[in-house]
Amino acid sequence: MEKKQMNRVLIASLVGSSIEWFDYFLYGTVAALVFNQVFFVNEDPTVGLMLAYASFALAFFIRPFGGIIFSHIGDRIGRKKTLIITLSLMGAATFGMGLLPTYQAIGIWAPILLITLRLIQGLGIGGEWGGALLLAVEYAPPEKRGFFGSVPQMGITIGMMLGTFALSIMTMLPKDSFMTWGWRVPFILSALLVVFGLWIRKGIDETPSFKAVQERGDIPKVPLVTTLKTHWREVLIAIGAKVVETAPFYIFSTFIVSYATTYLDFSRTATLNSVMVATIVTTILIPIMGKLSDKIGRKPLYVWGAVGMIIFAFPYFWLIHQGSVTLLVIATIIGLGVIWAPITAVLGTMFSEIFSAEVRYTGISLGYQIGAAVAGGTAPLVATALLANFNNSYVPVALYIIFTAVVSLIAIWAVKDRKNQALDQ
Repeated sequence: MEKKQMNRVLIASLVGSSIEWFDYFLYGTVAALVFNQVFFVNEDPTVGLMLAYASFALAFFIRPFGGIIFSHIGDRIGRKKTLIITLSLMGAATFGMGLLPTYQAIGIWAPILLITLRLIQGLGIGGEWGGALLLAVEYAPPEKRGFFGSVPQMGITIGMMLGTFALSIMTMLPKDSFMTWGWRVPFILSALLVVFGLWIRKGIDETPSFKAVQERGDIPKVPLVTTLKTHWREVLIAIGAKVVETAPFYIFSTFIVSYATTYLDFSRTATLNSVMVATIVTTILIPIMGKLSDKIGRKPLYVWGAVGMIIFAFPYFWLIHQGSVTLLVIATIIGLGVIWAPITAVLGTMFSEIFSAEVRYTGISLGYQIGAAVAGGTAPLVATALLANFNNSYVPVALYIIFTAVVSLIAIWAVKDRKNQALDQ
């Protein structure tokens, strides 16, 4: 395939992924700073915060359903059409959030409408990730598949960076202005990004792998049933492998916002900036790690990252407890920037290589989204609950990070590296 088309595929994969995650993370950060006061109003601020985090977690539990619905479409009618639907759905939900009246204005309907839009976001992202990944991986030459598969993963951190950057600017407003209208601006402006993403995606052809399945007449009637019959082991491996990629990520990026501001007296801006610096480091490292996996394999990089999580869990909390903004930044860079990067860079490619083409969209979406539901959305909630139950001690939270790494190392024990092998067409 000509270089121009290759570049367009990578841009389409990255842009769509970035927009989806921007919308998604915007909610997570605003949930910690705003939603507990304007939507989930409660006399006890901890209860308000936990309700806001519960609404954040809720979308993770709907994501597997989004994965099932859209991967069914993706494995039946194609990757490209599915990606246009998911991006439109996500964009409409995020734009709607920016226009919602508060609890003070319409009472209980405010959180109900917010949660409904959050569920629509969850459906969209549930189908988006698998499609964006396969758009890159199924077009990639075998010797560059690790690099191609890492590009849509950059969308996670770019989206988060855009969300954090937008909110960092908005938090410079006076607190009253920020709480009234400032937080809404990034949600409303996201509509412009969605229009650009749809334009890019419309110019892409269907992937070679899906075309080959169509030509052979191998399209399954119900991809979910076929996947669970023929690839149930791979689905379990993918669910387990996702755990260490998702739980520590949300502790280092979302939980830390409330933890550092509430318990450690850091300012909102300093905390958000430390997350932003770390995400810049990760975004640079992800494609480098993807390229490295084309040389040494996906599994070694993944194992290094998971072992790194185990080693760093306690030092991370020790560093941020020193009360120094510099050490907060360093701790976040090491955890989110350096240790997490190899895990996320190879995850999607590794998943793609263990499923055959006719059920690949369904298989990777199921593993990724169920893993995210079990370990990702619940992570800030679990961490907050552990603090509440153990006298605000960080020890149980550090042990929780170690536990997630152990689960994932066990899950990928049997995975064979398929570096440089042709994907099953």
